[in-house]
Amino acid sequence: MQQLGRPGLSAQQKTELWSRWRQGQSLSEIGRALGKRAGSIYGVLAAYGGVTPCARSRSARTLSLAEREEISRGLAERQSVRAIATRLTRSPSTVSREIARNRGRAKYRAAQADDRAWALARRPKVFLLARNKRLRHFVAQKLQEDWSPEQVAGWLAATDPGDSAMRVSHETIYRSLYLQTRGVLRRELVRRLRSKRTMRRGKRSSTEGQRRGQIIGAVSIRDRPAEIAARLKPGHWEGDLIAGAGNTHVATLVERYSRYVILVRVRGKDTANVVGALIQKVRDLPQGLLLSLTWDRGTEFAAHKLFTVQTGVPVYFCDPKSPWQRGTNENTNGLLRQYLPSGLTLSTYSQQDLDIIALRLNRRPRRTLGFLSPRDKITGAVAPTR
Repeated sequence: MQQLGRPGLSAQQKTELWSRWRQGQSLSEIGRALGKRAGSIYGVLAAYGGVTPCARSRSARTLSLAEREEISRGLAERQSVRAIATRLTRSPSTVSREIARNRGRAKYRAAQADDRAWALARRPKVFLLARNKRLRHFVAQKLQEDWSPEQVAGWLAATDPGDSAMRVSHETIYRSLYLQTRGVLRRELVRRLRSKRTMRRGKRSSTEGQRRGQIIGAVSIRDRPAEIAARLKPGHWEGDLIAGAGNTHVATLVERYSRYVILVRVRGKDTANVVGALIQKVRDLPQGLLLSLTWDRGTEFAAHKLFTVQTGVPVYFCDPKSPWQRGTNENTNGLLRQYLPSGLTLSTYSQQDLDIIALRLNRRPRRTLGFLSPRDKITGAVAPTR
């Protein structure tokens, strides 16, 4: 059978994965439930464009494994084809062809015959837009004009209701876009959709009842002491994740006073990986150089209380959809894209690679610092006085 995604997921796990995806769960939530990394979950979903693969089923007209085992037993007992067929209530010609196509009476094996039949039954289905060239070209043209799949399907049905050949559902269009194994519509047309999603979620997907985007016990940035906003002394940091291809991420920490940056390799976007990696990394900082941390509302920092307990550092959270409240961090993330382009898989970078990139950025002079480098600025602030 064709493998769904990366090795390591059993058939039962894949079934649960697709069920949770249809329920609207995030990659991290599914990964935690299955004990897998979010990147592994993404690999399975991306292979099918987020569209749940159809479950295969046997036709009642075909021989079952149990029937093939009866054939094997009958052959071992040297029964005739007709006698075996009578016991199965099948046509003798059906049994005869089954034996002939599977190495004959002497070498027939039920399990091997069943696996072969199951594999041969996998015939690629020719999809509607692949069969109808005129319809396919019309759909592609309208998508290029920024029509949504629902608008395309609805317009076709309303304009010429009598022409069944020019009829297609919006779900078929979506599946032809996201399920690229069909090879019907160009992948670039996905960018014409308003949502810009890279994978399809079913219309029954829901996040109702999930505590998505909520940080329990979050302290608002509005309650942050005024001295942090004033940049009067070093030690106050802003943090965020930057994303790469394949649902990979790198955590960034930027010191507000000096613009000094630290990059942290994370194994996944879930809060356990992110907070755990940050706790480990900030322990390398000099005493007194980590006084506070400001983060956005991403659930990757839901375990902020653990961070505070382990480091003694209070965490403040920005208002939803307010990236300007972490302007230093946002600006630095833009500079980092020179070294960590959005189209690359960030998991390929080791912590040593990230440290080298951070060092290069920290050595660059900044106009906002009077053309001092962040490294010079922070070194001067923490150097002992004589």
